[in-house]
Amino acid sequence: MYKLTKIEGGVCAADGFYADGVSAGLKAKGAKDMAFVYSDTLCEIASTFTTNKMTAAPIRHYKQKGYFQTNFVLINSKNANAMTGKEGITDIDDILDTLPKDIINPVMSSTGVIGVRLPKEKIITGAKLFDPSQKNPNAAAEAIMTTDTFSKQIAYKVELEDGSSFHIGAMAKGAGMINPAMATMLCFITTDAAVEKKEMQKILKENLATTFNAASVDGDTSTNDTVMLFSNAKSGVYHATAFQEALHNIMRFLAREMVRDGEGATKLVTYKVTGAKDDEEAEIVAKTLSNSLLVKTALYGEDPNWGRIASTVGASGVTAFEDTLSISFDDICVYEAGVLHFDKEMEAKASKVMKKSEFTISCDLGINEGAFTAFGCDLGHEYVKINADYRT
Repeated sequence: MYKLTKIEGGVCAADGFYADGVSAGLKAKGAKDMAFVYSDTLCEIASTFTTNKMTAAPIRHYKQKGYFQTNFVLINSKNANAMTGKEGITDIDDILDTLPKDIINPVMSSTGVIGVRLPKEKIITGAKLFDPSQKNPNAAAEAIMTTDTFSKQIAYKVELEDGSSFHIGAMAKGAGMINPAMATMLCFITTDAAVEKKEMQKILKENLATTFNAASVDGDTSTNDTVMLFSNAKSGVYHATAFQEALHNIMRFLAREMVRDGEGATKLVTYKVTGAKDDEEAEIVAKTLSNSLLVKTALYGEDPNWGRIASTVGASGVTAFEDTLSISFDDICVYEAGVLHFDKEMEAKASKVMKKSEFTISCDLGINEGAFTAFGCDLGHEYVKINADYRT
């Protein structure tokens, strides 16, 4: 038996972890734009990255170094350091070489505009502002934001039956270019659980499918998508089932928060697909729905246009039939196995659901037991405005 308790502290909730955010002049008006996460002992690392072939320099740098342990992560926003060639790698080395000697195997991560080299001198100067004794997770979570409208962090205390405990905390950023396929999103997770690296990597990968990889804002996969999990094992405590559940809760929460904060989004929508031929086909349907521009615009207009849902299911390429498909908005069933329930009264009820900031669209294909749940949002004028003006 074990107990999961949500606590404050974000990436600093686990014993021995420190974090802060500072302004290095990358953003205007003195906004925080650089963050660090530090452990007072070495950490094992589990990680997963974007499948975009135009992989950003920080990810290539990390893979080239092949680090198994570290005690420091340096993160900058405003500049992705992507599509910057060999110089992008060299710039990272130049920056990390200026860090104090007690920083071991430092890791760098970046997010922001693609195709611009890092402002090295600003980042080197900014790094000198870091105080490794600081526990300021709020500032760190704020510093890694780009078009995010709020910071995203969460932490759990895991208590075991014998009274022992460990902690897991995390922060993430992401509001646009969100269609993780690993996994612009970044996520950093810290724990003092005594979990072995191989097990940590396995559990991280298993949790991706139903969390970050089930989330979509705009259907675009970033060059910088990164999820990193660090364990310093300081608690000396571990419980596999409890760790898996706590980590899944954290990743699912952050994935949904990123979708909730999608650029210009007003709706967080859960797409629950059941009755598919198998789980793989259910996943295809759920993700096709979450990425559909026609569906997204109907959501923004608060129009219960269930025909767009049905059409998207049919266009997804999976096994589907008109006389077995059922569609519901929350608990309002508008179409049931070939029977149309969408009269004026039902439309009014469905319209009321769609005015909510969060609701579920359910599609039962009525074929077998395949199931998958994805998360998406609407698409409105503000998304176009943000991305039309992104570099300016």
